[in-house]
Amino acid sequence: MRLPIRLSFSAPSRAILLALGAAAVFGTAQAQTAAPPLKVGLMLPATGTFAALGDMIERGFRLHVQEQGGKLGGREIQYFRVDDESDPSKATDNVNKLIKRDNVDVIVGTVHSGVALAMARAAKDSNTMLIVPNAGADAITGAMCAPHIFRSSFSNWQPGYATGVVAAGKGYKRAMTITWNYAAGQETVKGFTEAFEKGGGKVIKDLNLPFPNVEFQALLTEIAAQKPDVVFAFFAGGGAVKFVKDYDAAGLRRNVPLLGSGFLTDGTLEAQGSAAQGLQTALHYADNLDTPRNNAFRKNFALTFKANADVYAVQGYDAAQLLGAGLVAVKGDFAKRDGMIAAMRKASIDSPRGRFTLSASHNPVQDIYLREAVGKNNEMKAVAVKALADPGRGCRM
Repeated sequence: MRLPIRLSFSAPSRAILLALGAAAVFGTAQAQTAAPPLKVGLMLPATGTFAALGDMIERGFRLHVQEQGGKLGGREIQYFRVDDESDPSKATDNVNKLIKRDNVDVIVGTVHSGVALAMARAAKDSNTMLIVPNAGADAITGAMCAPHIFRSSFSNWQPGYATGVVAAGKGYKRAMTITWNYAAGQETVKGFTEAFEKGGGKVIKDLNLPFPNVEFQALLTEIAAQKPDVVFAFFAGGGAVKFVKDYDAAGLRRNVPLLGSGFLTDGTLEAQGSAAQGLQTALHYADNLDTPRNNAFRKNFALTFKANADVYAVQGYDAAQLLGAGLVAVKGDFAKRDGMIAAMRKASIDSPRGRFTLSASHNPVQDIYLREAVGKNNEMKAVAVKALADPGRGCRM
């Protein structure tokens, strides 16, 4: 006959077992109450002219999250994506897919300023956090500013103003400007004019043509007739390619120096060819910034995506860094949003472009570089303006 086995434990052993049991129960409870992933809505162009820009912004954002082990501030990130279609008329409906359908916590977008302005209005109305990784519309961190709206890129005013500083510093006295007749061009030209005239120069005429018209000949003829000391231009993409080629073909570069916002030669140098060589522009990033931070970023980006990083990738990367700074401060608890916003406002972002902070209206206070087109790169020649802060005109918060 088999006797029942009786186990006997000393008092210390029983205490250890009880402690282990309690720990197991506590661990299970913790797992059951773990915070769900933070919902991040990426509203960026996935089709059309700006699709490549949106792709680079998203890659930059995801790269920083990947470098943090897939989390920001210890919080898992869940992505929701909407193609903004680069269409302001569809912007409100598109952003509401993220706000009302997906119930995202944070929106990141976009490239087109008209779309971004509609997104900012929707973010204000719904009290949804918004981080703008490109669109430079001055009003986003001006009259439309809000505690929960941030930008990780630039205002249109910043590169324009910095180029005006450069032009005045070169001793030019009479300038003409040329751009498309739309918000980004107008705001950039205003920045140039403000700095150039503050430095003793005078803008004798502003030339413009409807967006996206690229028939420049009549305006180039007027430049030749007026003979200014310098011309400031704001164009981007295909328009920038044709303008630079036409300006060179008209023989103007030999007699009238051309300066531009950095977007005149960013992403366009290969197509512009010899017509762009030597052109000087101002922007908050340069291809050859030789710093440990930028070199590490470019290497990791190239290894991860088999592509070279650009200014758009940097801006997406820094949007994630800015969000991460807020989440770290509250240990991933998005419910403590006031503390998170306060931390983001005070953050010092160690960016590939160089360290930057935020202005009172939540726009980067950053160095703007004077670059020169050399081969396929926009190489830094000097710092045009150190720690340039957008004035945030009209911001009340």
